[in-house]
Amino acid sequence: QVQLVESGGGLVQPGGSLRLSCAASGSIPRFAVMGWYRQAPGKQREVVAIIASGGITNYANSVKGRFTISRDNAKNTVYLQMNSLKPEDTAVYYCHIGGGDYWGQGTQVTVSS
Repeated sequence: QVQLVESGGGLVQPGGSLRLSCAASGSIPRFAVMGWYRQAPGKQREVVAIIASGGITNYANSVKGRFTISRDNAKNTVYLQMNSLKPEDTAVYYCHIGGGDYWGQGTQVTVSS
């Protein structure tokens, strides 16, 4: 059983920054792709950023240049550094691990003045 625990969400003003963390425990698939997704009210869940075990990353066009995904394989943790946040970034952010389709419980990010 794999458990994902997310932290770091909250309320921030436009232009601000937040750092999300997701710690995984349990039988984590080796070389699994880890990623962050988000779902805004009334919208479908969408991919934000993903990172392979070797460090190759991919980002949604809407966050390129503002968000950075990273991972610590020794700690089974994935991070999402979010800078220059915009109101349209407001959503519930979910951590995901491939290989078994594991999801975190979600953490709310609200960007508002």
